[in-house]
Amino acid sequence: MNFSDEEEDEDWFGSRFNDGVNEEEEEEGFVFYDDVEENEEGEGFASDFYKAGSDWSCLVEDEEAVSSSEKKKKMKQANLFQIWGLQENSPDTTKKMKQTDLFQSWGLQKPSPFTSPASNSAKKTTSALGKRRRDSSFSNDSPRPCPFYKKLPGTPFTVDAFRYGCIQGCSAYFLTHFHADHYIGLTKAWSHGPIYCSSLTSRLLRLSLSVDPSFIHPLELDVEYTINGIKVTLIEANHCPGAALIHFRLLDGTCYLHTGDFRASKQMQTHPLLFNQRVHVLYLDTTYCNPRYKFPSKEDVLSYVVRITKDFLRKQPKTLIVVGSYSIGKECVYLAIAKALGVKIFANASRRRILQSFGWDDISKNLSTDGKATCLHVLPMSSLKVERLDEHLKVYREQYGAVLAFRPTGWTYSEKIGEHLDLIKPTCKGKITIYGVPYSEHSSFTELREFVQFLRPDKIIPTVNNANAGTREKMQSCFREWLRR
Repeated sequence: MNFSDEEEDEDWFGSRFNDGVNEEEEEEGFVFYDDVEENEEGEGFASDFYKAGSDWSCLVEDEEAVSSSEKKKKMKQANLFQIWGLQENSPDTTKKMKQTDLFQSWGLQKPSPFTSPASNSAKKTTSALGKRRRDSSFSNDSPRPCPFYKKLPGTPFTVDAFRYGCIQGCSAYFLTHFHADHYIGLTKAWSHGPIYCSSLTSRLLRLSLSVDPSFIHPLELDVEYTINGIKVTLIEANHCPGAALIHFRLLDGTCYLHTGDFRASKQMQTHPLLFNQRVHVLYLDTTYCNPRYKFPSKEDVLSYVVRITKDFLRKQPKTLIVVGSYSIGKECVYLAIAKALGVKIFANASRRRILQSFGWDDISKNLSTDGKATCLHVLPMSSLKVERLDEHLKVYREQYGAVLAFRPTGWTYSEKIGEHLDLIKPTCKGKITIYGVPYSEHSSFTELREFVQFLRPDKIIPTVNNANAGTREKMQSCFREWLRR
């Protein structure tokens, strides 16, 4: 993944979102990356982490304390032969080795030089090699171990951990919201255990993924449930529709708060489970845990979008308005425009089914099935390119002579612009005008700081951008500074 051109000391974390993300991959709003895999048994990283409080520096020091000479003492080439299940060759044997020895070692028949690639023997060789790779411990088909930060200690629960198959000891799988990097692994074939999520998310699981309803257990927001003896409550996450913070209270009184993806707000600080209540461990969405990100409020961005739209239409009445969106999310942007202009919202059939499943009257009553009947269209975020918008305009060229498009995402944020939205310069080419507006459904750095200082948890576990010790330690340094104040 390509990162932005910021200086290293400013852009010190590798993000799953960035301005260099391929638009094609951004359809769902997310780019997949490998989870960090740590040893979770005995004195492994996870056990050390949970003993370390909010100070991870001891973990980094332990890693660096191992000298290179000690590492070299442990390294033996013979270990590779043992791992591969092969017999180590003596120096004399090595001198005589020919290419045929590799086929013999692998248990394969050497293909004849006269054998056609399409012959049966070639097919058998390919099949055998493929089977050997599939059976290998290095195979991509084998499920990866579940990272420690997706497990809740002292419970049989995991959160957003569906891609790891059947997880040993897990009797309940929680899903925070319906975005692809969180539900990946969920299909109609799911059979590993019950899935707990919000009611809206449960409808999307059935509608979009055809998950067997017998495994889906919808939970209402702000209602306390007892699951395996543990009290569980979902709280509005201010992210996409159906997204929830999950509050867990264990039998011994320990409280976990898992934010999933969220945008912290003042309203959260008034919730009975969070106001003057102790949270011992906070699993935190650290997507924008970097001092450079200080977003304007959602309300300010929506007001700006509406104002730009009205001004543009006054100058060019025959303008098609386009808003980029993920499968779900960004609804407030095109709803604000629809209400301000008094027009309906056009989206394709697939998106309309999803939007109607929300059960929101202000959306359901304002959807249009005909793109020619309204000037407001919703397209995938990946379609907000000049070439694609130009093609879209050609379909409606008899009615419209220009396109005004909005790309609402936090990754359009610029420190130079900050909260001065009028400084935003659109991309203009021919009949196409595209505004990148910093409308984010994740917490900014300043919002994260305020939320952490409000909760004052004993431990904070970052759930995003945590792939290496250096990055984790930089985030933990922020957390320690926030909690000292």
